[in-house]
Amino acid sequence: MVQYLLSVLDTESNHEDPTSVGGYESAEAAQAAWEATGTFNDKLAAEGYFVFANGLEDPKTATVVDGQGETPIFTDGPYVETKEYVVGVWIIDVPDLDIALKLAAEGSNACRRRVEVRPFHGGPHE
Repeated sequence: MVQYLLSVLDTESNHEDPTSVGGYESAEAAQAAWEATGTFNDKLAAEGYFVFANGLEDPKTATVVDGQGETPIFTDGPYVETKEYVVGVWIIDVPDLDIALKLAAEGSNACRRRVEVRPFHGGPHE
């Protein structure tokens, strides 16, 4: 089995719109996406692929820590300015990339966001 990180991507513009709810166009759309995502999480667990999943707070809540020097440097906000950022993650444990991609497509459909798929170190790509 190989573990993959499925990163849920969203755009800053979705969250800047004062009429949006969690980046969705309405409360109904947000509720539908959250319910579909919950169903997808249940499926992952039932099939034995689920390791961890959760959403992330807005990038403005981030703190970047650079401890490479003698004195750590703490910087508020995201490391780079970007229009797209990670808003949630799944960690799955699956037999191969094909299954990871299939599940990422299902997760993307459920949460109504794009999903990036990346294997953790130690997978078959090394």
